[in-house]
Amino acid sequence: MMIEEVLLFLEEHASEKYKKNVVKLGIPEAETIGVATADLRKLAKKMPKDKVFIQALWQTGYHECKILAVLALRPADFSDEETASFMEEIYSWDLCDLFCKTVLIKKEDYGQWIRSWIGEDRLYYKRAAFTLIASTSTHAELTNDEIDTYLELIKTNSEDDRLLVKKAASWALRELGKTNEEAREMSIEAAAWLTEQESKAQQWIGKDALKELPLLVKVSGRSRLISSKSKMGKEV
Repeated sequence: MMIEEVLLFLEEHASEKYKKNVVKLGIPEAETIGVATADLRKLAKKMPKDKVFIQALWQTGYHECKILAVLALRPADFSDEETASFMEEIYSWDLCDLFCKTVLIKKEDYGQWIRSWIGEDRLYYKRAAFTLIASTSTHAELTNDEIDTYLELIKTNSEDDRLLVKKAASWALRELGKTNEEAREMSIEAAAWLTEQESKAQQWIGKDALKELPLLVKVSGRSRLISSKSKMGKEV
């Protein structure tokens, strides 16, 4: 498969509806084609995993091509430096989250990016740090000490009032809380602490997380807690 074939597929499956949706995410109109995510996932399964091909696909600059590159690339083929360099050209929350959950979290020392980016001013680097914390709890078995460390990182780096950052911080809190019953209590305590701070951003994050954390329950057959409002939770 050639880059030209990918672009032809995207043009054939493009729609103004999806293009408008992508533009709403902040992607310049000239950098999007407008293709549904379902179509992108189907194409990604057929694409070569070749590193050079993936890099060329990313370098087209199109939002959809970047999503395809993330879906198709094998993290082990890229060094940490090469992997991190992709962040420099991420300008939307959906691509940021997909990159973190699909690629960064599979690198051996993904924690380096959490530590490095949690104090960043750049929007998507900051969001990426919180997204990685959220992803960490579903990717590995965390000890209580590790959970406590992540909760402290959230508490001390949550005064950013940008909505995309606040939502990611709340997400991280809630995902940590789903680890086990003790983690839920630790996360509830952290969220409650945030609601008592002077920072409006911290108050928002704490209140948002507390909409779900107290509702988390243990369900037989599942390792993580789920909301009691969910179908399975209601059956407990």
